[in-house]
Amino acid sequence: MKKKGFLIDMDGVIYKGSEPIPGAVEFINGLRDKGLPFLFLTNNSQRTSRDVCYKLNKMGFKVNDTDIFTCAMATARYLASRKENGTAYVIGEGGLLTELHNAGYSIVDDQPDYVIIGEGRTIMLESVDKAINMIMKGSKLIATNLDPNCPMGGGKYRVGCGALVAMLEFATGIKAFSVGKPSPVMMRMARKALQLTTDETVMIGDTMGTDILGAGSMGFTTVLTLTGVTREEDLAHFGYSPDFIIRSIKDLLDEELFMRVMGAPALVTDEY
Repeated sequence: MKKKGFLIDMDGVIYKGSEPIPGAVEFINGLRDKGLPFLFLTNNSQRTSRDVCYKLNKMGFKVNDTDIFTCAMATARYLASRKENGTAYVIGEGGLLTELHNAGYSIVDDQPDYVIIGEGRTIMLESVDKAINMIMKGSKLIATNLDPNCPMGGGKYRVGCGALVAMLEFATGIKAFSVGKPSPVMMRMARKALQLTTDETVMIGDTMGTDILGAGSMGFTTVLTLTGVTREEDLAHFGYSPDFIIRSIKDLLDEELFMRVMGAPALVTDEY
C-alpha cells in the first residue's frame, strides 16, 4: 500500500451538530489504529484546537490537539512569517486571539499592522467602523476565510466571515487576503504538517468551493462526501470534479474502495 495521509474537513463530513455521522468514528479511529497520518482542517476560527479536540473526544474520536488545524492557526503562522512580532486589530473570538498571541502578535486598538477578520457571534458595528478606518489608513486586511455563512445545525445559519469581509471590502475598496480553505496557504501548511508530498495527500470534504477546489488545485486526491453542503445535483454547476464521490464517510469502511482511494492517481473520478 502506498504511503498516504488524509486532510479531513469536519462539519458535514464526520459530524453534524453534536452528533457523529454514522461510520465516522470507526473510520477515523481506524486510521489511527493503522498508523495512517491525518489532520482535521476547519475554516472555523472561533475555537482553539484544544476546544475542538474536546468536542471530538466526547463523540468517541481518538484524537488529540495536534490532529486539528484551524484557519486561525494558518492565519497566525502566515502573518508571523511575513512580519515577526506584529500588531493586529481583530474581529473574532478566542481561537483566533489565542493563535495570534502564540505567534508573537500583540492585539491593539490603534494603527495595527493588520486588521484580521474571523467568525464572531457578537460583532458590534463599532468594531466594524474601527476596522474600516484602520484599513483606510493603511492597515492590511486579512480574512481567516471567505465562507459566506456558518451552519448552526437544525437547518439554521449565521453570518460567516466572508460576508463581513465583503462589507469591509465594499466600504474601503480594499481586497482582503484570505488564508483559509481553499487558499493554497492553508493547504500547503497542512500537507507539510503531515510531512507528505502532493501525491501522498488525500482530502475528504463536503464543499466543492473550499475543500475540493483547494485540494484539487494543489494536486491532492479529492474525495467528496454528500453528507454536508454539496448535493449530487450541484455537481453539474462546477467546472471541476472530485476524484471520488461517496454518499458518506461510512463508504470508506469498505476495504476495496479504501484501497482504491489510497492508490488513486489524481483526476480519476469514481461515483458511489
